[in-house]
Amino acid sequence: MSVDKLDMQSPDLVNQNIEKLAELFPNCVTESDTGKAIDFDLLRQELSHAVVEGNKERYRLEWPGKKEAIVTANLPTTKTLRPVREDSVDFDNTENIYIEGDNLEVLKLLQESYLGKIKMIYIDPPYNTGKDFVYKDNFTKDAQEELLESGQKDEYNQRLVVNPETAGRYHSDWLSMMYPRLKLARNLLKEDGLIFISIDENEVHNLRKICDEIFGESNFFTEIVWKNKTGGGAKSIGWIGLHEYILCYAKNSSDIRDISVPYSEKTASMYRKKDDKYIERGPYATWPLDTTSMGDRPNLRFPIYHNDIEIWPEKQWLWSQERVIEAQKQNLLEFNEQKDGSFKVRFKGYLKDENGVIRRGTPLSIFDGPYTQEGSKDFQEFLSKGIFPFPKPINLLSQIFTIRTNEEIPSKDIILDFFSGSASTAHAIMKQNSFDRENRRYILVQLSEPTDEKSEAYKAGYKNICEIGKERIRRAAKKIKEETGADIDYGFRVYRLDESNMQDVYYKPQEYTQANLDLFADNVKSDRTADDLLAQVMLDWGLPLSLNIERLEIVGKEVFRVAENSLYACFDKGLDEAFAKEIAKDQPLRVVFRDNGFKDDTAKVNVKQLLKQLSPETEMKVV
Repeated sequence: MSVDKLDMQSPDLVNQNIEKLAELFPNCVTESDTGKAIDFDLLRQELSHAVVEGNKERYRLEWPGKKEAIVTANLPTTKTLRPVREDSVDFDNTENIYIEGDNLEVLKLLQESYLGKIKMIYIDPPYNTGKDFVYKDNFTKDAQEELLESGQKDEYNQRLVVNPETAGRYHSDWLSMMYPRLKLARNLLKEDGLIFISIDENEVHNLRKICDEIFGESNFFTEIVWKNKTGGGAKSIGWIGLHEYILCYAKNSSDIRDISVPYSEKTASMYRKKDDKYIERGPYATWPLDTTSMGDRPNLRFPIYHNDIEIWPEKQWLWSQERVIEAQKQNLLEFNEQKDGSFKVRFKGYLKDENGVIRRGTPLSIFDGPYTQEGSKDFQEFLSKGIFPFPKPINLLSQIFTIRTNEEIPSKDIILDFFSGSASTAHAIMKQNSFDRENRRYILVQLSEPTDEKSEAYKAGYKNICEIGKERIRRAAKKIKEETGADIDYGFRVYRLDESNMQDVYYKPQEYTQANLDLFADNVKSDRTADDLLAQVMLDWGLPLSLNIERLEIVGKEVFRVAENSLYACFDKGLDEAFAKEIAKDQPLRVVFRDNGFKDDTAKVNVKQLLKQLSPETEMKVV
């Protein structure tokens, strides 16, 4: 039995007064740096018949911490991503990426390599229900100070804090978390890219406002209503809540000519008729060729002849005379005789186009299912119940991931999810790729949030959420491959956010002694590998982390060849002129070596000169 504790302090009369005023004037209660506060300009206005002059009015969303959120997005990071080969599957060949770490810092690291390259972003951020966590972003303090202040005492450098409804900055903290992440995410989208954000009623109104500011009101696409429960949903203030929302914004709506989705099962079921002439296009359905709904078009009113009978439309036809004549030749019209001997003309529409691809239609702004329970069933195909609560259904994500802009057949489109949770996004992408044989790729980002020691996940051996997500991907890939045999990418490269690979410099020049000069004999930290250095080089040079990586041996040195001749990297020592001559034969676009990796200073100069002579297009850098 729990017992309420005495708070051992006198009543907070200010807060009591604020609560009393809130009952009379709820619009005058706001959030400040110190918690709930009264907007005295608005209160004065409520108590006056005349307009009260106060702060200049403007149309925008403000909250305490907004300026800091903007600064946070713009601050550079010195961190890097380190590959974790032992957790990866088919590391050197896969084009899928799984990143462990704080998504804000990861988004900063991806700015050069993935600028304007992401076709679609889907995120399912914390819903701010009063029980969820938000990220505590504070880069103005050093690491140790921040660690102590936020109670981060675990090995994963945890950055999450509870955001209770009773907090004075309940909405503000959530907005400050979302704003910089969305700002950085927008940079990564292609010009015709889309972002989808799952959210509930607690913050959907605020999310709309910050997205209008970040993406622009003109790039708002739709607010999807997702009916995620049946009639037995949870009761909320007298109503039974049966839905959530998915906001959709475009990077640049003017670059999107059209938007489409594959026909649903319900729509596809309308196509029942068989046609032996066009069997490769599947079944077909028919629609009336005449119309009364269009504006008057005299050129669309003409006779169609069938068995020497002249057929006129009630008002006009949908198609031009030339198109009608061609359709008759191709047996694409049906003539249905009526009781009075007249004929109605209908045209055929096939389920598949001329290339055998199922046709697409316009998406709806209401998703009637799948229900939340299906997400749990998807997860329980591979992992025990209770390990991860309420993952998103993969059929819901498939509805989003099959949305296409501009009718282009996607070629290795990249889908980013930086609140990846149990990795439902990876599961949905693999399953959809196995079905339609497209080649979507994913980048998932997830903080290594520790699991509670009393939780089912911890008892099953999963110490953090990333371990759950990675294992789900492995098991889902195995099952999909066994069931479909599809030739798709089942692998993923794991990277982990960490401090820079380069040595930190703590001493001022006047403090150098012979004893500590040895610290700078090598500018790379002693525990870092060639794999670590390659990842940082790719990020610094703006190369995607998904590029193919090969290991070669050239003149006895280990060389990484990235994407054919896009980059050659060698971090061995003792490099000389003979090595440079062999490298130059392949005419790489870029080469990178360790600054102290050359045989001597003369060799360093000669290698650079040889590359300039033998491979003039090669750009050389050192780390």
